[in-house]
Amino acid sequence: MSITRRLFGGSALAAMILASSAAQAQDNVRIALVVKALGIGFFEAAAKGAEEAAAELGNVEIIYTGPTDTTAEGQIEVINSLIAQQVDAIAVSANDTDALVPALKKAMDRGITVISWDSGVAAEGRELHLNPSSNPLIGNMIIKLAADHLPEGGDVAVLSASATATNQNTWIEEMNKVKDDYPGINVVATVYGDDLADKSYREAQGLMQTYPDLKAIIAPTSVGIVAAAKAVEDAGKAGEINVTGLGLPSEMAGAVESGASKSFAIWNPIDLGYSAAYLAYQLATDAAEAAPGAEIPMGRMGSLTLDDNTEGAMADPFVYDASNIDEFKDIF
Repeated sequence: MSITRRLFGGSALAAMILASSAAQAQDNVRIALVVKALGIGFFEAAAKGAEEAAAELGNVEIIYTGPTDTTAEGQIEVINSLIAQQVDAIAVSANDTDALVPALKKAMDRGITVISWDSGVAAEGRELHLNPSSNPLIGNMIIKLAADHLPEGGDVAVLSASATATNQNTWIEEMNKVKDDYPGINVVATVYGDDLADKSYREAQGLMQTYPDLKAIIAPTSVGIVAAAKAVEDAGKAGEINVTGLGLPSEMAGAVESGASKSFAIWNPIDLGYSAAYLAYQLATDAAEAAPGAEIPMGRMGSLTLDDNTEGAMADPFVYDASNIDEFKDIF
């Protein structure tokens, strides 16, 4: 009898452990970090930040995913798959502000928390949007970076991501609002490289051929700025045409060294991914509600204050140049 009891007790204990493990697994909050496309350094750094937040929160699983190219159709396919998997939250950097809305509304109808970050979706398709910085500050920064090195003014052009990319379009709009504050700066064109290195390279070549007096290329995209800098270097115009905008220190260190880029700016994508995951967790666990005026905790990043459109800004952009690039190039 004692042996039977021991065996039964052992079996019961094992069952209890398995049940506890299963319950713990079920209790994990599964947050899908959906990026514009896989294989982009900026988003891979953001994923590291999301994993940092997950480790800090303790019961979070991060699903890092996205399409292979920067299309709305690719993201919609990914989102539908995540709905089928019944994830707890989707945090998306959108390729199109409107096209993702029906799929994301379906997700919310199924009880999935949806936020956008970096590049937003229309308000009806998400609960909140996390801007990496203030849109007006970014718009002013990207043209200021060009103007700071053109005291006599000159022709500048913009190399953006896709024509439907919400964040780039907003920053360019804000840039155009303040461009007259910089005397002599003439914005001659805006072209689109679709966040593809080869297409962005060709677009930069086209700008140099079409505008022989071009003095700067502004690329508010981490893919485009690297491609434009390479095009300028290959054309033998480093130091003559300044490539600036938003980029990663690890990818732009060579361009700064060659003189193709005098300076550029970016927020820390690790902080951005961290903040997105933290916010998604707060909403998915009902620890916070996305409402105008709400202040939602973001861990070590402080809190996000939402405006009337349930959007908020994480931090100001930071400028990188020859004086500080070595401090950051091995970090992200």
